[in-house]
Amino acid sequence: MLAIEIEARGAVTLVEITGSLDGLTAGDLLERCTAELARGRASLVAGFGGVEYTSSAGLRVLLAVMKDARAREGDLRLAAVRPEVMRVLDLAGFSGILKIYDDAEAAIASFGA
Repeated sequence: MLAIEIEARGAVTLVEITGSLDGLTAGDLLERCTAELARGRASLVAGFGGVEYTSSAGLRVLLAVMKDARAREGDLRLAAVRPEVMRVLDLAGFSGILKIYDDAEAAIASFGA
């Protein structure tokens, strides 16, 4: 089960995610983020405070959304990543690719005015 809430915060879109990001749910996240990108909202913050688990399918979605956002002169940044999920990101090398912040406010602020 995955819940996704999307909120516009000025020029930044906050995507709050709750649940497990896996093969069954990753497509939903990809679809929702792609829709935001198609609307011209390329500055995305994924709130990971409610994500207990991510599989390789979830990692593929993060990579695809990040590449698409950067191609549109935006970015995907993560916020409030739990230690168990951070370990997966570290092991997969994603912590060196994605910008990760302690909380959503810091991630949103990182995009500047």
